[in-house]
Amino acid sequence: MNHQEVELLALGAGPSNLALAVALEELAPELATRTLIIEQHENVAWQRGMLLPWTQSQVSFLKDLVTLRNPQSKFSFVNYLHSVGRLNEFVNLGSFTPYRMEISDYLLWVAESLAQVRIEYDRRCVAIEPVLSHDGQVERWTVRLGDGSTIACRTLVVGAGRDAHIPEVFTALPRERIIHSTEYSQGVARLDHDAPQRVAVIGGAQSAAEMLWAVHQGMPNAQCTMVMRSIGLNGYESSKFTNELFYASFIDEFHGSRPEARRQLLGEMHRTNYAGLSPGLLETLYRQIYLERLTGEERIRMITMAEVSEARMEGGEVVLTLTDRKSGRRDELPCDVVLLGTGFDRRMPSLVREMAVKAGLDEIDVDRFYKLTLPAGSGAACYLQGVNEDTHGIADSLLSALASRAEEIVGHIQESRAAAELLSPFALPVAS
Repeated sequence: MNHQEVELLALGAGPSNLALAVALEELAPELATRTLIIEQHENVAWQRGMLLPWTQSQVSFLKDLVTLRNPQSKFSFVNYLHSVGRLNEFVNLGSFTPYRMEISDYLLWVAESLAQVRIEYDRRCVAIEPVLSHDGQVERWTVRLGDGSTIACRTLVVGAGRDAHIPEVFTALPRERIIHSTEYSQGVARLDHDAPQRVAVIGGAQSAAEMLWAVHQGMPNAQCTMVMRSIGLNGYESSKFTNELFYASFIDEFHGSRPEARRQLLGEMHRTNYAGLSPGLLETLYRQIYLERLTGEERIRMITMAEVSEARMEGGEVVLTLTDRKSGRRDELPCDVVLLGTGFDRRMPSLVREMAVKAGLDEIDVDRFYKLTLPAGSGAACYLQGVNEDTHGIADSLLSALASRAEEIVGHIQESRAAAELLSPFALPVAS
């Protein structure tokens, strides 16, 4: 259909909006029937580009979409395991951290189990247009899709994640020569796995290390070079004391802290999620490198404390210029393909930034309940999920906060609707 109108529209059928859908069905079923989630892909998948068969989550299975909010929910990970006949085997495995593909399958199971919230697939949002009153208030939203259709809503929830970070130095390379971790599975499938590929992996955290190991194992003739700015690979910071900062109860404390305290907390928590590797992968890589040195068949090379200062095409190959951070010496590294484990853009997603400009916002700011600050008197609302680390802490982009955040957003939407109805019984639109 060319145009739809709904009361609540959520962009992206990832963990954040699936947790929201579950909270709606359990806490606000009437609103759930007026809610639509759109997803740009043909199905639900978690970390689609890095669904490698041996990768595990670093988060307990109890931090699923719902358990920390409602342990009796039918949407729990434990009930998923029971439903697919794998509960005994998972218990016997003796692990709190499921395989990544298992979490992905759980999310798909939840999406297919929803009874009231609708999900439409293959619907890519290309723009969010605020509908403004004559004095600049946002009255509603019009979401434009890639197929030319539109969806109008009063309440919008953006849960599509951050944009991939591709450092500027690589932007001049042909797109087929660089593969960001978010596109790894699709990108690496295009390569000749039997050819003697020279693969450069940029980055020193989990995603870069996973790509390095996957290429090493899946392309037996490849030469793999890992380039990182740090002094070497490090493990995740995972003490139980530090992990208490991932509690939902800590969000209030973080949000109420002074800006300098927030910066300190985020800096000290960096290695809990962004700058480390899982212990198992660290051990695997070190033993492999040791074994290759022992046999003289070295296929993994690590270059530490180096910056990629230039990247160009020359004679049909990619040439990276590396600057040693200790000496300033510059060396060249020829390769065939570059894998980027460079994470995500720290800014708000471009879709949100463009929307904010159209809405006349000087800055993008959310309140404690993740609601975007709009011009005073605006009847529309927009909630941002998974992009508020600066104000809500490092857990904001992780599975840890999903259940409690969904509950808070649903509660806030209900309170706002109730207040609007008190002011004017005709204030809310009729959804179709």
